[in-house]
Amino acid sequence: MQIKGKIIKYGDNVNTDEIIPATYLVTVDPKKLGEHCMEGIDRDFVRKVKDSPVVVAGRNFGCGSSREHAPLALKGAGVKCVIASSFARIFFRNAINTGLPIVESCECAKECEEGDIIEVDTVEGIIKNITKNKTFSISAYPEFIQKFMEEGGIDSWVKERVLENKR
Repeated sequence: MQIKGKIIKYGDNVNTDEIIPATYLVTVDPKKLGEHCMEGIDRDFVRKVKDSPVVVAGRNFGCGSSREHAPLALKGAGVKCVIASSFARIFFRNAINTGLPIVESCECAKECEEGDIIEVDTVEGIIKNITKNKTFSISAYPEFIQKFMEEGGIDSWVKERVLENKR
């Protein structure tokens, strides 16, 4: 999977309450959640993400409550990929399950700046900062995770398999 876009950058310990405040947990509709995404730390996020669909952050992104709403909100807002130095484990799993591409890279988080244009290749295992002409190595997604991402998450992947078995 290849993803290209401009960066919006945040620091360490972005928690799930900042990604999607608890007030909005009355729905699981990604679009509705996306309307309030990152409201806890960046009131302009929904406007900015239209031009900058890649979030880069520091350590422990997605810490806090273990809700699937957080990656759904990011997807619903238009985020194409999140790159961080590290992710809270439950957020990492929820993001993969919901089909939100996420990548760990301390180098990218440290050396990339807001507004840089980057290209992420989860199959080849590289991030290219086009603005700064730098390349960072990442772990390529295993084939089964690539399939989850291509099909929009584990729910879509499972539904497709169930339909195949009924045919």
